[in-house]
Formats: sequence, C-alpha cells, structure tokens
Amino acid sequence: MSVPKALTIAGSDSGGGAGIQADLKTFSAFRVFGMSAITAITAQNTVAVTDVFPLPPGAILAQVRAVVDDIGVDAVKIGMLGTRETIDAVGEALDLIGDVPVVLDPVMVAESGGRLLDEDAEEALRRRLVSRVTVVTPNLPEARVLAGAGEGADGPELARAIHALGPANVVVTGGHREQAIDVFFDGERLVELPGERYPAGAAHGSGCTHSSALAAHLALGLDPLEAAREAKRVASEAVRDGLRGLGAGAGPVDALGIARRAGGGGSGGGRTAGSAAPGPGTAGG
Repeated sequence: MSVPKALTIAGSDSGGGAGIQADLKTFSAFRVFGMSAITAITAQNTVAVTDVFPLPPGAILAQVRAVVDDIGVDAVKIGMLGTRETIDAVGEALDLIGDVPVVLDPVMVAESGGRLLDEDAEEALRRRLVSRVTVVTPNLPEARVLAGAGEGADGPELARAIHALGPANVVVTGGHREQAIDVFFDGERLVELPGERYPAGAAHGSGCTHSSALAAHLALGLDPLEAAREAKRVASEAVRDGLRGLGAGAGPVDALGIARRAGGGGSGGGRTAGSAAPGPGTAGG
C-alpha cells in the first residue's frame, strides 16, 4: 500500500489547537500519514503563550534523519522556528530530505500576541529557507516583514515581492486584508482565492491548518495552485466549525470534525484561515 507521508517541522502546542498537533490532525483528515520533528515546546493555551523552550539543533536534525532513513517523506510543512540556530538546522534538514514539496508558514507572532520568531532571525529566514521552498504562506503582516514593505502594501504587491526572494510559489493569506481573499503567485499567474468571512468563529490553529492542508494536498499529488485552493477551503471550514467552547480565548479550529461527529454540528460561525483570524493562529504551526 502506498500511503502519502507528510512531515511537519514545527513547535508543539500544549493546548493542542495549533502547532504540530494541528498539523497532524489536518494530515489525518486527508488520509496522509503524519510525522513530526519538534522545533520547540511551547506552554500555551487559547489565551496566551506563557513559555517557549527551543530544542537544540541536533535534536531537530536527529528527528528528521530518523524519519527519512526509515519511512520517507512526500511533503514537508515548516512552522514555528523561533531562532537563527533553528533555521540553520532546518536548512540542513531539508538537505537530508531531498527533492520534495515544502510549505513554509513563516510563523512570527501567535494569535494571542506572543512573539515566536526572534527579530534577529528574520533575515536568516529569508536567506536560508524562503528562497528554497515550494510555497510560502504568510499572512499580511508577515508578508510585509518578509518583503520589507510598509503598512500600505497589500496582497498582490507583496506576493510579487516575496516571490523575488526565491520561492516557487507564494500565498498571501487574506485574514488581515479588507476582503477575505488569498493571493497566489507563481511568477506568472496572479490568482485570487476568495473565501467567506465568519466574524464569530474559532481561529486558534487556522494558519497551521491552512499550511498543513496545503502540504497534505501536495503529498497527494495536486499542483500548488490546486493545493492552495483546497487549503483555503479546508481551513475556512475548520474555523467555521471551530470549537468556541474550549478555553477562554480564541477557540481551536476543528479540522477533524470532532463537534460534528459528536452530534454537536460544530460550533458554527468561524473565520476562514485567511479571513478574520488576527494572526497565524498558532504558536507553532
């Protein structure tokens, strides 16, 4: 049996809503076998990130090497990195993995406001990783940082500027845009991916779910544009059906349909991952 296999290289969310936990749930939702290499352990819940414990670079490489040597990898999703040392380690890890699709979610700030990427690591992120991935998926504030652009820069302009840094494809998600529209750019085609905005929804983990859904669909053989369309849909539905009753903060998305399977029909009224979510919706994803 040939089972698609995806590896998430990201941080762990103790609250289970974002990071590798969200990624593995999303992989499973599409019958993609999920594997993980943890970059950092975060102490967090739906309200705040209270502590971050980065793993040593050697531990990150050892996790990736163990997966590559035995199971193999069909696609990679990269989430929270945190430090320059971690970025360098993940660059080495991509050398071990070889030529497979890679999705980079440039996680910088958690939805609760906690900073998840050191300011002095931003240039290393551009130079070491952005330039070599298949798809990079920043939200609007992240895209402005990556592009070195001002507050007025919007999706199409930013997608073109980030593409000039070297990635094969760019998706600027629509959460902070006036309309909930993702912008896809592959160097030739500039495609808008519209989505409905759900102002009352549960958004924790939305950015992780979007990027891991994109990676899962690349592992399944879709091309980047079609994978981006599916990721937009998947994350939107996960936020729409999010678990608002869990925790006192932004409730977690529901990529696995837990509420629906339990007979609750979902909590309803979510935000698309690229609509109203105020940040990457993650502390690791």
